[in-house]
Amino acid sequence: MTNLLTTIPGPRALEMVDRDTAVMAPCSGRVYPFVMERGQGCEVWDVDGNRYLDLNAGIAVVSTGHSHPRIVAAIQDQAAKFIHMAGTDFYNEPMVKAAEKLTSLMPGDDQWQVFFSNSGTEAVEAAIKLARYNTKRQNIIGFYSSFHGRSYGSLSITASKPYQRRGFFPMMPGVFHAFYANPFHTPWDVDPEEVTRYTLDFIEKTLFTTTTPADDVAAIIAEPIQGEGGYVVPTPGFWAGLRDICDRYGILLIADEVQSGVGRTGKMWAIEHEGIVPDIIASAKGLGSGLPVGAMIARKEIASVWKPGAHGNTYGGNALAMRAVYETLSVVEEELMANANEVGGYFMQRLHELEDRFEHIGDVRGRGLMIGMEFVKDQSTREPHGELANAVMDEAFRRGLLLLTCGKSTIRFCPPLVLSKAQVDEAIDLLADTLEAVGA
Repeated sequence: MTNLLTTIPGPRALEMVDRDTAVMAPCSGRVYPFVMERGQGCEVWDVDGNRYLDLNAGIAVVSTGHSHPRIVAAIQDQAAKFIHMAGTDFYNEPMVKAAEKLTSLMPGDDQWQVFFSNSGTEAVEAAIKLARYNTKRQNIIGFYSSFHGRSYGSLSITASKPYQRRGFFPMMPGVFHAFYANPFHTPWDVDPEEVTRYTLDFIEKTLFTTTTPADDVAAIIAEPIQGEGGYVVPTPGFWAGLRDICDRYGILLIADEVQSGVGRTGKMWAIEHEGIVPDIIASAKGLGSGLPVGAMIARKEIASVWKPGAHGNTYGGNALAMRAVYETLSVVEEELMANANEVGGYFMQRLHELEDRFEHIGDVRGRGLMIGMEFVKDQSTREPHGELANAVMDEAFRRGLLLLTCGKSTIRFCPPLVLSKAQVDEAIDLLADTLEAVGA
């Protein structure tokens, strides 16, 4: 159970926040004053000795839990051998082994090739460049409420919150947006059963006939489950429809699995729930258990057209990250993917119990251990209640539970994949007390 030794935040945490404010650029926008000292599994301790249950995992990054012994051992072993030798210019076995492991876990029967980067943003950038290079086309279609990163290419496709773009225009040209098949906040106020058809028709009957001809579109990029947009699972048939559109018009289909991939949804890739195979997958976050790493994985027939020098970086494929990638994928494949499926189902069940108790919980949705709980002002109108979501996040922190929001009014649950059912029960008790305290 939680073990809070001091007032939250404690004196050492407040001192660290002051030191941080003096030297760090304020653009990051921290959400509450948690100052970490150490962690193990799903438990973390702050600099004042307070113990918390971590249900955000550094935004879905620490997939194998904090300081998993196999990950720590692999990093320590590699650090004693060599840390870096640029993968763009030379070869090394850790990079090859990581790529072999990663490509062996891709969906479908195709052969795949990898480009390693340092982040999800860079993986998306690589996907954009490859799509344009391969198709000889320029335009990209993304979706409203999406998040793909903050560099100019990825930011141009991101359409999550206006402050992410404010002050940075003009964006990269050639980007167009369609509507994501959101069953809770349905576009055009149509019945959920009609959402898939309306969203697909918008691409084919509106975008293609007004602003971007289909034969000028290089790729359509989407998240299998929208992350920053509110942990939104799309309506049935949406991804199959996107695959069909892409096949008919010679467009590449990119799945941004930066937040949803690497076992989080109970399958290695969230797109596997949809029964289709994309042309390119962007991965990061949980891929390295906390080390900075990303990967753009593309079907070999697409990636192999890239000429030497067409893309590259300095740190992609560095040895420490590659050892972490190999061990992470191994641990997830061997045990944690199944745990995410089993414990995720139990977590959803317990959250639905809270949904029945608290009137301002409008929706509980997700797959595996990628779960969203959306707060509404009124059940009939489904108007988002962002103030309540933020209040829940802040109060939960002061009770020893680390949560984050997403979308307009959603609490996201993206814990380490080592989460146990006992820890779910602890989280539900803390969350229930939190909801009572904030008047939910």
